[in-house]
Amino acid sequence: MDKNERPVGWGVAGTALCLLAGNASGSGGFADDVDFMKQHTPVVVLEDGEAAVAVAPDYQGRVMTSTYDREAGPSFGWINRPVIEKGFLSDDENKGKLEEHIYIFGGEERFWLGPEGGQYAIFFKPGAKFEFSDWRTPAVIDTEPFELVEKTPTSARFKHAAELTNYTGTRFELGIERTVKLLGRKEASEQLEVELGEGIRMVGYETDNRLTNTGSRAWTAETGLLSIWILGMYNPSPETTVVVPFKAGPEEELGPKVNDAYFGKVPAEYLKVEEDVLFFKGDGTRRGKIGVTPQRSKGIAGSYDAAGKVLNLVTYNVQAAPDGFVNSMWKMQEEPYAGDVINAYNDGSPEPGVPPLGPFYELETSSPAAALKPGETMRHVQRTFHIHGTEELLDPIARRVLGVGLEEINEAL
Repeated sequence: MDKNERPVGWGVAGTALCLLAGNASGSGGFADDVDFMKQHTPVVVLEDGEAAVAVAPDYQGRVMTSTYDREAGPSFGWINRPVIEKGFLSDDENKGKLEEHIYIFGGEERFWLGPEGGQYAIFFKPGAKFEFSDWRTPAVIDTEPFELVEKTPTSARFKHAAELTNYTGTRFELGIERTVKLLGRKEASEQLEVELGEGIRMVGYETDNRLTNTGSRAWTAETGLLSIWILGMYNPSPETTVVVPFKAGPEEELGPKVNDAYFGKVPAEYLKVEEDVLFFKGDGTRRGKIGVTPQRSKGIAGSYDAAGKVLNLVTYNVQAAPDGFVNSMWKMQEEPYAGDVINAYNDGSPEPGVPPLGPFYELETSSPAAALKPGETMRHVQRTFHIHGTEELLDPIARRVLGVGLEEINEAL
């Protein structure tokens, strides 16, 4: 692949739905991860019965991890302990190190902004080359803390104000509000339209993410638009299969079924595409990324961990997108608002002899491009569910929400 065609996520990759078996970062589970993080950064723990979610205000209010059993349950987020232990470094200490580009703290659901590349990029300064050496994560979504403004036992609300300048020199004044809220079993059943009966253990939460134009100038397509971009890092597993159902139909009307060329074409042993569903490995052994267009998306994605017997589901608020979706490909773009709405990334070595960043795998959802007048707000809501049970209990749930059973998922790749 030409260096100028490196797409979104070339440093960290780019949620929809996930599942995982263990914790590749050496965790003994949720409680152990929380104890570790509290030694290095403030952590807000939301609880509803046995279910819990750990949120880090200094890491932009990101959900670091979650569990269905806060005392002895698994930890669903990938936690990058070495970077958390190191903490934020000074500019001098940063030179020549990964933290020059991004602080990869991990975490299963974080707030970002797009686009990453292209003429309206916010990860490249004006005049920079679309190469990793010039790639920088904006401080607002990397090192700046979000203020905790309200907390209940099951929710936490954060806010932040910031300024950004894109690749063409357009300046944005923006306000961010993010609320993390645990969802109980009844709410989860209603949202997914399935019965979560006896024998099922689960944790569910939603993040309500809002972006406001706090400046005096309208944001227009001609000078660049922003979008809300929600990503997660998860522990990979040899038995993890990502599942994304999509709308069937001709490509001339709906576009391609999948974009699998982000980092070069994904080989058949890692990706299987059928008429209305795709299967993608989340094993952390080979770097690759896929995307699904808003025209194809059904507003949901998922994956199944056959070893851990965990089905994870992610949904988002499908909404009108009169200005399209930002395109984050690392090149000057002919269609800067023809981006994807759902992505999945599998980590691996970026080039021969170079170790993976994790390994981990990521799933992402994005809001429409935000053409906001002064004072207007764009809202993007993502809901995440980790559901544990026997295959007999999980199979009808998978069929109902993903359109495929566990046997088909297990045998796809």
